[in-house]
Amino acid sequence: MDFLTEPFSYAFLQKALVAVLLAGLNCALVGTYVVLRRMAFLGGALGHTILPGVAFAFLKGFNLFLGALGASLATALGVAILSSHRRVREDTAIGVVLAGMFALGILLMSMASSYRDFEAIVFGSILGVTAGDLALVGAVTVIIIVALTLWHKELELTSLDPDYARVIGINPNRMRLLVLLLASLAVVSAVQVVGALLTIALLITPAACAALLMRSVSGIMLLASAVAIVAGFSGLLLSYHFDVSSGACIVLVATVCFLLAWTFRLIRPQRH
Repeated sequence: MDFLTEPFSYAFLQKALVAVLLAGLNCALVGTYVVLRRMAFLGGALGHTILPGVAFAFLKGFNLFLGALGASLATALGVAILSSHRRVREDTAIGVVLAGMFALGILLMSMASSYRDFEAIVFGSILGVTAGDLALVGAVTVIIIVALTLWHKELELTSLDPDYARVIGINPNRMRLLVLLLASLAVVSAVQVVGALLTIALLITPAACAALLMRSVSGIMLLASAVAIVAGFSGLLLSYHFDVSSGACIVLVATVCFLLAWTFRLIRPQRH
């Protein structure tokens, strides 16, 4: 029992656990729609395009979280605007914006005294979470839950049958923009937990795991949230006891969950 409880007797690990659970919940809920819409590339793009926002915030001396959020939202809007034109596919728009924002981030980072200043963003710094960080991540969680509650039916329909949604008066482009904006918030909330390089895993892997086993959107959301919570808790526990990267442990646990779900589905295919 001490193996499970000992790490969380420390205040900094208690904060880390809350941050992990909130960020995992954010990514699982939004990631469900990202997976259903086959926008997995988006998670990696958003994770990397926060770099110019972080670098700019660092150089100007204001909150890195807000800088990351600004860059992520700018990416989402840029992708939405470019892909709204029929001659530019969404994956093309993501690639163009990713390349441009990543290059801008490297340019701004080169103006800092050392690349080490950005290690916390690139690789994560969950043990350095402050009460202010928790408040921001908590606010993001509230926004995501409220948005998904208000537009659940529209998001579900445009994800599964955009043509029918258009016929009954739902604008798929607006719903896609909403997914992009919510994904931006989810990614930024996860950056300090697992780092920019691994955010795509937290956004995609729990939802992909759940999609293998569940049929309904609500079922995928619930199971994805459970996977994210288990991965977050187990990852922190393993990182404490074996003194290894917490972000990497969280992602590896989620990956193991996916592989188990994939194996189960392979052995026992779902009946239709």
